[in-house]
Amino acid sequence: MSAMLDRIRKMIEGDKPIMPIAKLLGFSVRSVDLGEAVIEMDTTEHHFNASGTLHGGVLCTIADTAMGVAFATMLEEGEALTTLELKINFLKPVWKGKLLALAKVVKKGRMTGLIECDVLDEHGQLIARAGSTYMAISGDQARNRGLPA
Repeated sequence: MSAMLDRIRKMIEGDKPIMPIAKLLGFSVRSVDLGEAVIEMDTTEHHFNASGTLHGGVLCTIADTAMGVAFATMLEEGEALTTLELKINFLKPVWKGKLLALAKVVKKGRMTGLIECDVLDEHGQLIARAGSTYMAISGDQARNRGLPA
């Protein structure tokens, strides 16, 4: 097991938000495994856009978080990550309800990784599909950028 995977699991078990935005938006990491992560969120009217549906930025945020956590589980000690690119397709409007963002590392190279994420509603219907490229960084670039110890 990677040190990062172990650290993330301890954060989940301790019921500690994985990052400040998780507390702000009200989502949590439901589960992790090597190269995989699941984010869970209950949406409310506080997450709506002017049209009365879930704001696309909220979907991007939970997908980006799930993909970042999935990639982080594969990092070496002393490494951190940064998003190089993110694309998302919105497939269905969302109002209130529970969402799951299911992310999986498709390919991890020495420095970069390709990750995909499906966002599902509480009925298991596909709401959005995202893909991203992440880069592992180390040394001075990684200082103060990783998960807390």
